[in-house]
Amino acid sequence: MKPISNFHTHTELCHHAQGRPVDYVSQAMQEECAALGFSDHCPYPDDFFDCWPEIRMTEKEASLYRSWIEEAREISSFPVFMGYECEWEPSYGGWYDELRDRFHADYLVLGSHWVTDGASHVYIPDVESPSLLNRYIDQTIEGMRSGCFDFLAHPDLFMAGYKEWDEQSKACSRAILDAAVDLDLPIEVNGLGITRLPNNTKHGMRYPYPFVEFWEMASLTNVRVVCNSDAHNPQDVILNAWKARDFAGRFGIMPLEQPDFCTR
Repeated sequence: MKPISNFHTHTELCHHAQGRPVDYVSQAMQEECAALGFSDHCPYPDDFFDCWPEIRMTEKEASLYRSWIEEAREISSFPVFMGYECEWEPSYGGWYDELRDRFHADYLVLGSHWVTDGASHVYIPDVESPSLLNRYIDQTIEGMRSGCFDFLAHPDLFMAGYKEWDEQSKACSRAILDAAVDLDLPIEVNGLGITRLPNNTKHGMRYPYPFVEFWEMASLTNVRVVCNSDAHNPQDVILNAWKARDFAGRFGIMPLEQPDFCTR
């Protein structure tokens, strides 16, 4: 079996995953891995109170994260990269530069989980409102255009809440895809979504993400695609990445095995 890469991996520092980097590397070495990237949820400055601190590391823990990854590199037979999965928050635009410079990130992932609604950040799978969905799409595209990120994770995550493939979701999907093509920013087929309970929609059962019709639309463009596992447990680190590739193959999509940051 040909070795494959995965650049979406979490650790116990996010408080909703299991294992340390050495555990993921050890598992990946058993399963023909070509390269592995860690992208745990990034810390934010201490004065940013509404950043869902229960699902991300603290600023102080970032040094521990780095040391764990250095430890994993010592036992690895393939390249190991250190990254962060980030939300887009315009008021903290400079923080993403710090993640690269001060925290030494090899890459940054835009994982657009929330839409800013006043002083709150609302989880997008909880959103069914078309107006709030439109705001989410605008916010995500703003993050894509910021130039801070190396790829967009689960670009169809909004379908987990909206669920139905209609004119609204088609327009939202087209906007994301047009921005990705215009920016030449890769988007991700996410293997974790394939393991979630499917939604019963008017068009039949659908994964909450990756969403079939979104990727049918994507296959008609020249958007670049990465296939990742979004592993929260070492046993899924390569397994979910294969699931993502199998899904992409249904639409004739050939994923990147080496995103640009691998050769910087």
